[in-house]
Amino acid sequence: MSSSQGLHFDQNSKAIHQAIKAAAVGDRFLKHTGTSTYITSKLLYSLLPFASQDGSAEGPWYVYERVTIVPNLCLPERSNEIRNRTPVEDIRSLRLITGIKTPYLDDGRLDLKAYDSSIEMQIAKGVEGVIIGSAVGEGHLMSWDEHITLIGHTVTRFGSSFKVISNTGRNSTGEETQATEQGFAVGMHASLHINPYYGKTSIPGLLAHFNSALPMGPMIIYNMPSRTSQDITPSVIQTLAASPNFVGVKECVGYDRVRQHGEEGITVWCGMDYESHDARWDLGATGAMLVASNLTPGLVRELVAGKKSPVNKKFMPLIEMPFHEPAPIGFNTAPAQVRVVKLIFRLPYLPLPLSKRQEFVGLVKDIGREHFVGEREVQVLDDDDFILVASYRYWSSSFQKGILHVSFCLLRFTMLGNETSWNKNQGASL
Repeated sequence: MSSSQGLHFDQNSKAIHQAIKAAAVGDRFLKHTGTSTYITSKLLYSLLPFASQDGSAEGPWYVYERVTIVPNLCLPERSNEIRNRTPVEDIRSLRLITGIKTPYLDDGRLDLKAYDSSIEMQIAKGVEGVIIGSAVGEGHLMSWDEHITLIGHTVTRFGSSFKVISNTGRNSTGEETQATEQGFAVGMHASLHINPYYGKTSIPGLLAHFNSALPMGPMIIYNMPSRTSQDITPSVIQTLAASPNFVGVKECVGYDRVRQHGEEGITVWCGMDYESHDARWDLGATGAMLVASNLTPGLVRELVAGKKSPVNKKFMPLIEMPFHEPAPIGFNTAPAQVRVVKLIFRLPYLPLPLSKRQEFVGLVKDIGREHFVGEREVQVLDDDDFILVASYRYWSSSFQKGILHVSFCLLRFTMLGNETSWNKNQGASL
């Protein structure tokens, strides 16, 4: 089928997907990710004719210049299918994993160009993996379409160079299970799971919560009681460790807990930047999952993966400074000051106050600009330089009309008697 022909929908979503791919010329018109199929205007031009009974075109309706997003077109849930074959031992061997910052464009959408540049700098400095949607990555401010798309994008671009881990843990077990399933479907190597927060559950409920996603692939547990108000105790970790998919724990309770996990044979990564050096070299931690490596990946790599280093004393003020404000404010402001991301904040987060930004400039000069990511001169920046985004849309209003138009056309195909798996309710639900 050429791109100028009308599209005759077949009886199931797989056939629809194949028909869409056949209608596209090359890969210019179609991009498929975990939860969405992205169809460009040129493909819409060919897919949305006022179709006749045999699928021939009588003329196009509208052509939209931007991408149209059709949620959940081609990702059925297949819970019994093996999604991920990454050996657990491959994940356990990682020393330094960065909770990667998510950069934004002026309108609040994801800035994939800046994101890719950040990932390339991480790889160049020896970072072995990233966590997508961590606290600094602001996964809690993302839609799941954004989150799964970012996983798929990272795996496609960089998955052969290092490990892609995603924070798919959530308060709701159903939401967590679905997100984890979709994350593995688009290729992530392991998932990271925090315990339910705010509405915390019992210990049996906690085990049931984790066990719902544990069969899907390698899982790392994230214990940070200061945010969840509930400690994931060593007894819970030991119970989960019976599963072949259990990898280890990102521990944020303190030195004694890190030592206990190590003594009990549990793989443990320190999750607190200012404890990471001692936890790695004195207390038995495998490595660390940190955010300071967004700024100085080479130095942090030396601290936790090279050898016990005296550079820790010089480096400590930089690690401690951002924690004077609630995370992730500090480590989201600093990349903007070294000019590797745009000066965009999704609310409710604001940049560091002016005095702290001035302090950061002094730290960069003391440590050496050459140790930081990027090449531009560090700047204090004025308050008015930052753009604060309170709300944003994934597509424009004309885009939304495009979605309604897709729905109407699918509905009309059904009314015309074309063989299609889309009924009136499904078409309207798009």
